[in-house]
Amino acid sequence: MLKEYAFSFGDKKIAVTLPEEQILQVIAGKKARAITNVPAAVQSALRQPIDSPPLQEVVQNGDKVAIIVSDITRKWINYPEFLPTLLDELNHAGIPDSNITLVVGLGSHREHTDQENLITYGRETAARVQLVQSYAPAAADFVYVGKTSAGVETYLNQHIVTADKVILTGGIIYHSMAGFGGGRKAIMPGVAGYASIQQNHSLCLNEVIGQGIHPYCAAGELQRNPMHNDMLEMVSMLKQVFLLNAVFTPEGEFARFVAGHWHTAWLEGCRLVREIFGVPLKAKADLVIASAGGFPMDINFYQATKTTENAFLAVKDDGVIIALLECRDITEPPDFSGWFNYKSLYNREMALRKAFTVPGFTALKTGLAAKKVPHIIVTLPQNKEFIEQAGLIAATTLEEAIKIAEKILDRRDYTITLMPQGANTVPVLPEQ
Repeated sequence: MLKEYAFSFGDKKIAVTLPEEQILQVIAGKKARAITNVPAAVQSALRQPIDSPPLQEVVQNGDKVAIIVSDITRKWINYPEFLPTLLDELNHAGIPDSNITLVVGLGSHREHTDQENLITYGRETAARVQLVQSYAPAAADFVYVGKTSAGVETYLNQHIVTADKVILTGGIIYHSMAGFGGGRKAIMPGVAGYASIQQNHSLCLNEVIGQGIHPYCAAGELQRNPMHNDMLEMVSMLKQVFLLNAVFTPEGEFARFVAGHWHTAWLEGCRLVREIFGVPLKAKADLVIASAGGFPMDINFYQATKTTENAFLAVKDDGVIIALLECRDITEPPDFSGWFNYKSLYNREMALRKAFTVPGFTALKTGLAAKKVPHIIVTLPQNKEFIEQAGLIAATTLEEAIKIAEKILDRRDYTITLMPQGANTVPVLPEQ
């Protein structure tokens, strides 16, 4: 029996009719109830934290408190909705606004404009507390705090090191290198020096030159992840650290706030993310058809690789991936697209080992995956040259892509898994 399925592509939908008996699974995020009273939820989390006394007991009169916030690339965290409540709780504990510093964890991202600070953190917060930006290349702003067991010399922003108490904020989502976002990522790379970031992130490369990426630097992987474990050591070098992180619904609304011990409270948030966005996989399929979920998730190929990475987890080793990605700004950002100019994956890896960047890592990971499993990208006609240079197959319609896939598979009785929200949903095997 034939059934119609729809996938988002930019601002529109693309429908396709497929044999229902061949559909192995439709992978989509689970329903999650959105918080209706954000201030009350934040206050409750701060007053009934996980594995920690309440925030009002953690801080003491006279303390200098540094709050680390994510930069504008994480605007989806919706800081204006909960930062004022956090500041109020500190005020009630005897910490005036004048003793609070908001430290923007830029990592190596560019600095914000004043307007971007207002947009990202809200006018009320910007008017109440001092705001400083932690920009990794500004070496004079960082101080040495120690060396990790992996040999990473750790330099952190002086505002964090000299604070009496540090509060980590952010949003928890799956992360393709660190396992999960949020938590310790506020420290590394958020407020770390450039050389420290380079050394830590280089742990994501395979220990053997020429073998590409480390197998355990992947979405959902923590225990065996060298990058993550190195981050944990860095946070442990600081004075008392408290955490406030948000978990979201598939629609991007707040699902829960977790607060308390910087590690155990964060792990509880990771558990919730697995529950909402980690979809159990029945079995791997011959063909995976995935969409990022439309604009802005597929605005450019850099953003869209989240979809191909997740689809890769659901496909057989001898299978095929079809990804519907409009990519209206295909070459953005330049520090990602430029990595596809390397003629071989080996050269790409060697360049990355010399000067590690997250876009470069993503480009290497994409190339390695496409070499193992053919990636057919349904995209705008003008993107064909870029897609092919990246080592993937370009198609302008889903029907064309399916014909190409059938030719590669060389049979008609193949199984299909559909991922209409591919950017946000992560297939999880039973053993994971």
